[in-house]
Amino acid sequence: MKVLVVKTSSMGDVIHTLPALTDASRAIPGIRFDWVVEEAFAEIPAWHEAVDRVIPVALRRWRKSPLSTLRSGEWADYRATLRSESYDAVIDAQGLIKSALLVTRMARGPRYGLDAQSAREPIAARFYDRRIAVARSQHAVERVRQLFARSLGYKVPETRGDFAIARHFERSAGAPYLMFLHATTRDEKHWPESYWAELARIVGEHGWPVRLVWNTAAERARAERLGSGAANVTVLPRLTLSQVAAELARAAGVVSVDTGLSHLAAALDRPNVILFGPTDPGLVGGYGKDQLCLRARDFPPAARAVTPPDLAALTPEIVWQRLVGLLAEAGGATR
Repeated sequence: MKVLVVKTSSMGDVIHTLPALTDASRAIPGIRFDWVVEEAFAEIPAWHEAVDRVIPVALRRWRKSPLSTLRSGEWADYRATLRSESYDAVIDAQGLIKSALLVTRMARGPRYGLDAQSAREPIAARFYDRRIAVARSQHAVERVRQLFARSLGYKVPETRGDFAIARHFERSAGAPYLMFLHATTRDEKHWPESYWAELARIVGEHGWPVRLVWNTAAERARAERLGSGAANVTVLPRLTLSQVAAELARAAGVVSVDTGLSHLAAALDRPNVILFGPTDPGLVGGYGKDQLCLRARDFPPAARAVTPPDLAALTPEIVWQRLVGLLAEAGGATR
């Protein structure tokens, strides 16, 4: 059986789809997948052993300059690639009008997707041959697992979903270190810089090296500020997503904000303390073993003038205590 997966973005959503492929591979021997995904995340599907071909799409970029996209031939090349093979099933796990119209509807094969009550954009359901009802009150990983199982005709395993990508990255026997994932897309989700600096000092006093990654110029500037004057902090050069994943896979533990890379740490089974302010982990928080979501609203207010104020209650001392406990529970390196 050959299946086309339509899950284009975001990073977290793409990662949340991986366990469904693992379920299907164990239930249907020989099943193989192609995957349509935004170009920025094209490395991720290839980490799963059941994926044969990754078809990059640039819907985010193309919609900014549609005429240039048509003239350049990018759209024609994409459409030809998408239609070059017939599939036993095309599963739209995105549930948006753009994914239904610009990907799923154009693919060759019976189309499956969420019904109008389950999809993020109900109109998208009109473009599927079979519409699947999946309750919204579940973690995103479980929703996708159910969509795949009901589309392909098997029962969802009762065990926790397996991302099945950790084995793709080797874990070296070098000196243990921590990773701080400090960057996110919304200012109100950032943990205060003064808190990051203080946490770096605390972990340094306990002998922990810290590594920081970045992608944009603003993220690099923040990383360099956090690492300034801290001998135990290393700001890594700009890395590809696969290189970031390799660094995460070797880390003893992670502290992260609400960001796509936090989901990558979870998929790699790394002990991860995830910090939430105005957003709620709810149905999209860290999924997997050794994932600890801390919500600022669950702690007493802290009389500290920090930016953003919504995360003031999550002090460095609290995060350090929870990280030490998580590392001990995970059986990892301690200092």
